Amino acid sequence: MNFSMSQRLTAEFLGTFWLTFGGCGSAVLAAAFPQLGIGFAGVALAFGLTVLTMVYAVGPISGGHFNPAVTVGLWAGDRITANYVLPYIIVQVAGAIAAAAVLYVVASGHPEFKLGGFASNGYGALSPGHYSLLACLVIEALLTFFFLLIIHGATSAAAPAGFAGIAIGFTLTLIHLISIPVTNTSVNPARSTGPALFAGGEYISQLWLFWAAPIAGALLAGIVSRVLYKPAA
Repeated sequence: MNFSMSQRLTAEFLGTFWLTFGGCGSAVLAAAFPQLGIGFAGVALAFGLTVLTMVYAVGPISGGHFNPAVTVGLWAGDRITANYVLPYIIVQVAGAIAAAAVLYVVASGHPEFKLGGFASNGYGALSPGHYSLLACLVIEALLTFFFLLIIHGATSAAAPAGFAGIAIGFTLTLIHLISIPVTNTSVNPARSTGPALFAGGEYISQLWLFWAAPIAGALLAGIVSRVLYKPAA
């Protein structure tokens, strides 16, 4: 079934909105809620569930990227053509910013609300565990590489049909379980951009890493996937 560009872009906007609002919302609103906080594990699961649910809801329309790194990685892996890359990235960032804005409205409705990092990503002093710039760069590039490798594999012709969303959602959960203490987990430049614009200051100045590292990891995964998933002659 063919879908128009406007349908595809709407799907990517909604999917990225849901990922950012659901994942970052769980961190801001529920992670440390008195007595019943969901903690790191709950936030990790929330991010995975946002992708899993939207892959099935709107993935058939746009491919279910919801992430500039995924779009770039799929282009590098020859899964999409170049004309989709920039429009997808623009609406993904717009969806993340819109989600962060709505989250701010909701969160600020609490009388004791403090903006803080607002689920933003960071390195050094802004890293939850105060990890170095190099450590954060490596973990973001490495985890994005494997995220894209798994996406390529789960959506390849050889993979069982209908299960890609489950594999991708649980991969994102695992990624967050590993790296929330390191960078607060990005592997998604759009997800990083939305909250950082509200947290401001140093969080904005560190955004470059959460664009550069995921994009680099995604490009490498796309190149590897061209060889790894190419059927033998």
